[in-house]
Amino acid sequence: MSRSWSQRPRRRYVPRPPRSLWRRLLDYALTAVLLGLFILVAARLDRFETRKEQGMAIVNDGDSITLGAERIRMRGIDAPEYVQTCRKDGADYPCGKLARQSLVRLIAGRPVICSGWQRDRYGRLLGDCKAGETSLNRAQVQAGWAVAFGDFETEEAVARASKAGIWAGSFDEPQDWRDSHHDQPVERRHGTLASLGDALREFFRFR
Repeated sequence: MSRSWSQRPRRRYVPRPPRSLWRRLLDYALTAVLLGLFILVAARLDRFETRKEQGMAIVNDGDSITLGAERIRMRGIDAPEYVQTCRKDGADYPCGKLARQSLVRLIAGRPVICSGWQRDRYGRLLGDCKAGETSLNRAQVQAGWAVAFGDFETEEAVARASKAGIWAGSFDEPQDWRDSHHDQPVERRHGTLASLGDALREFFRFR
């Protein structure tokens, strides 16, 4: 038979002893550390703020443009250098100039919008660019005038199969051409995985 509520023994209230001075100091120090970490994380996140540029573009070559004072390297693609030549039907042709002409045609005089937060070794913004509803990065690879450089592998496979642009003949990969003509560091690919690596490096960079 269970006892009624009034018959149950009552627990005696015992007040907790006051925290020691060292315990209070430890609590204050932990609070300060957590606040410092919060401020640090907030400051680091500012480094990943997306920059957006728009306006009438000056086309420099097949994968880089200038919008106002901002130089932009189109992210995830690599076009032949402006002075680079490729080979087709047993003859050399100026594929670098044709890659630039392709980008000019894609823009078609329309305003261009580019956004991104990373920069390459020359300080250029790595941007995803659009003219109207046309993704210029994707369209250059689809047209066969740029190769995938960390992104757009599916578009490259289609262009290769249809022998579009530079895939109609033979050519040196733009990165290989630069390596053989300029004594410069190898440019890192800048696709999704590279973006993740850059984000981690930026977060833990202490300057």
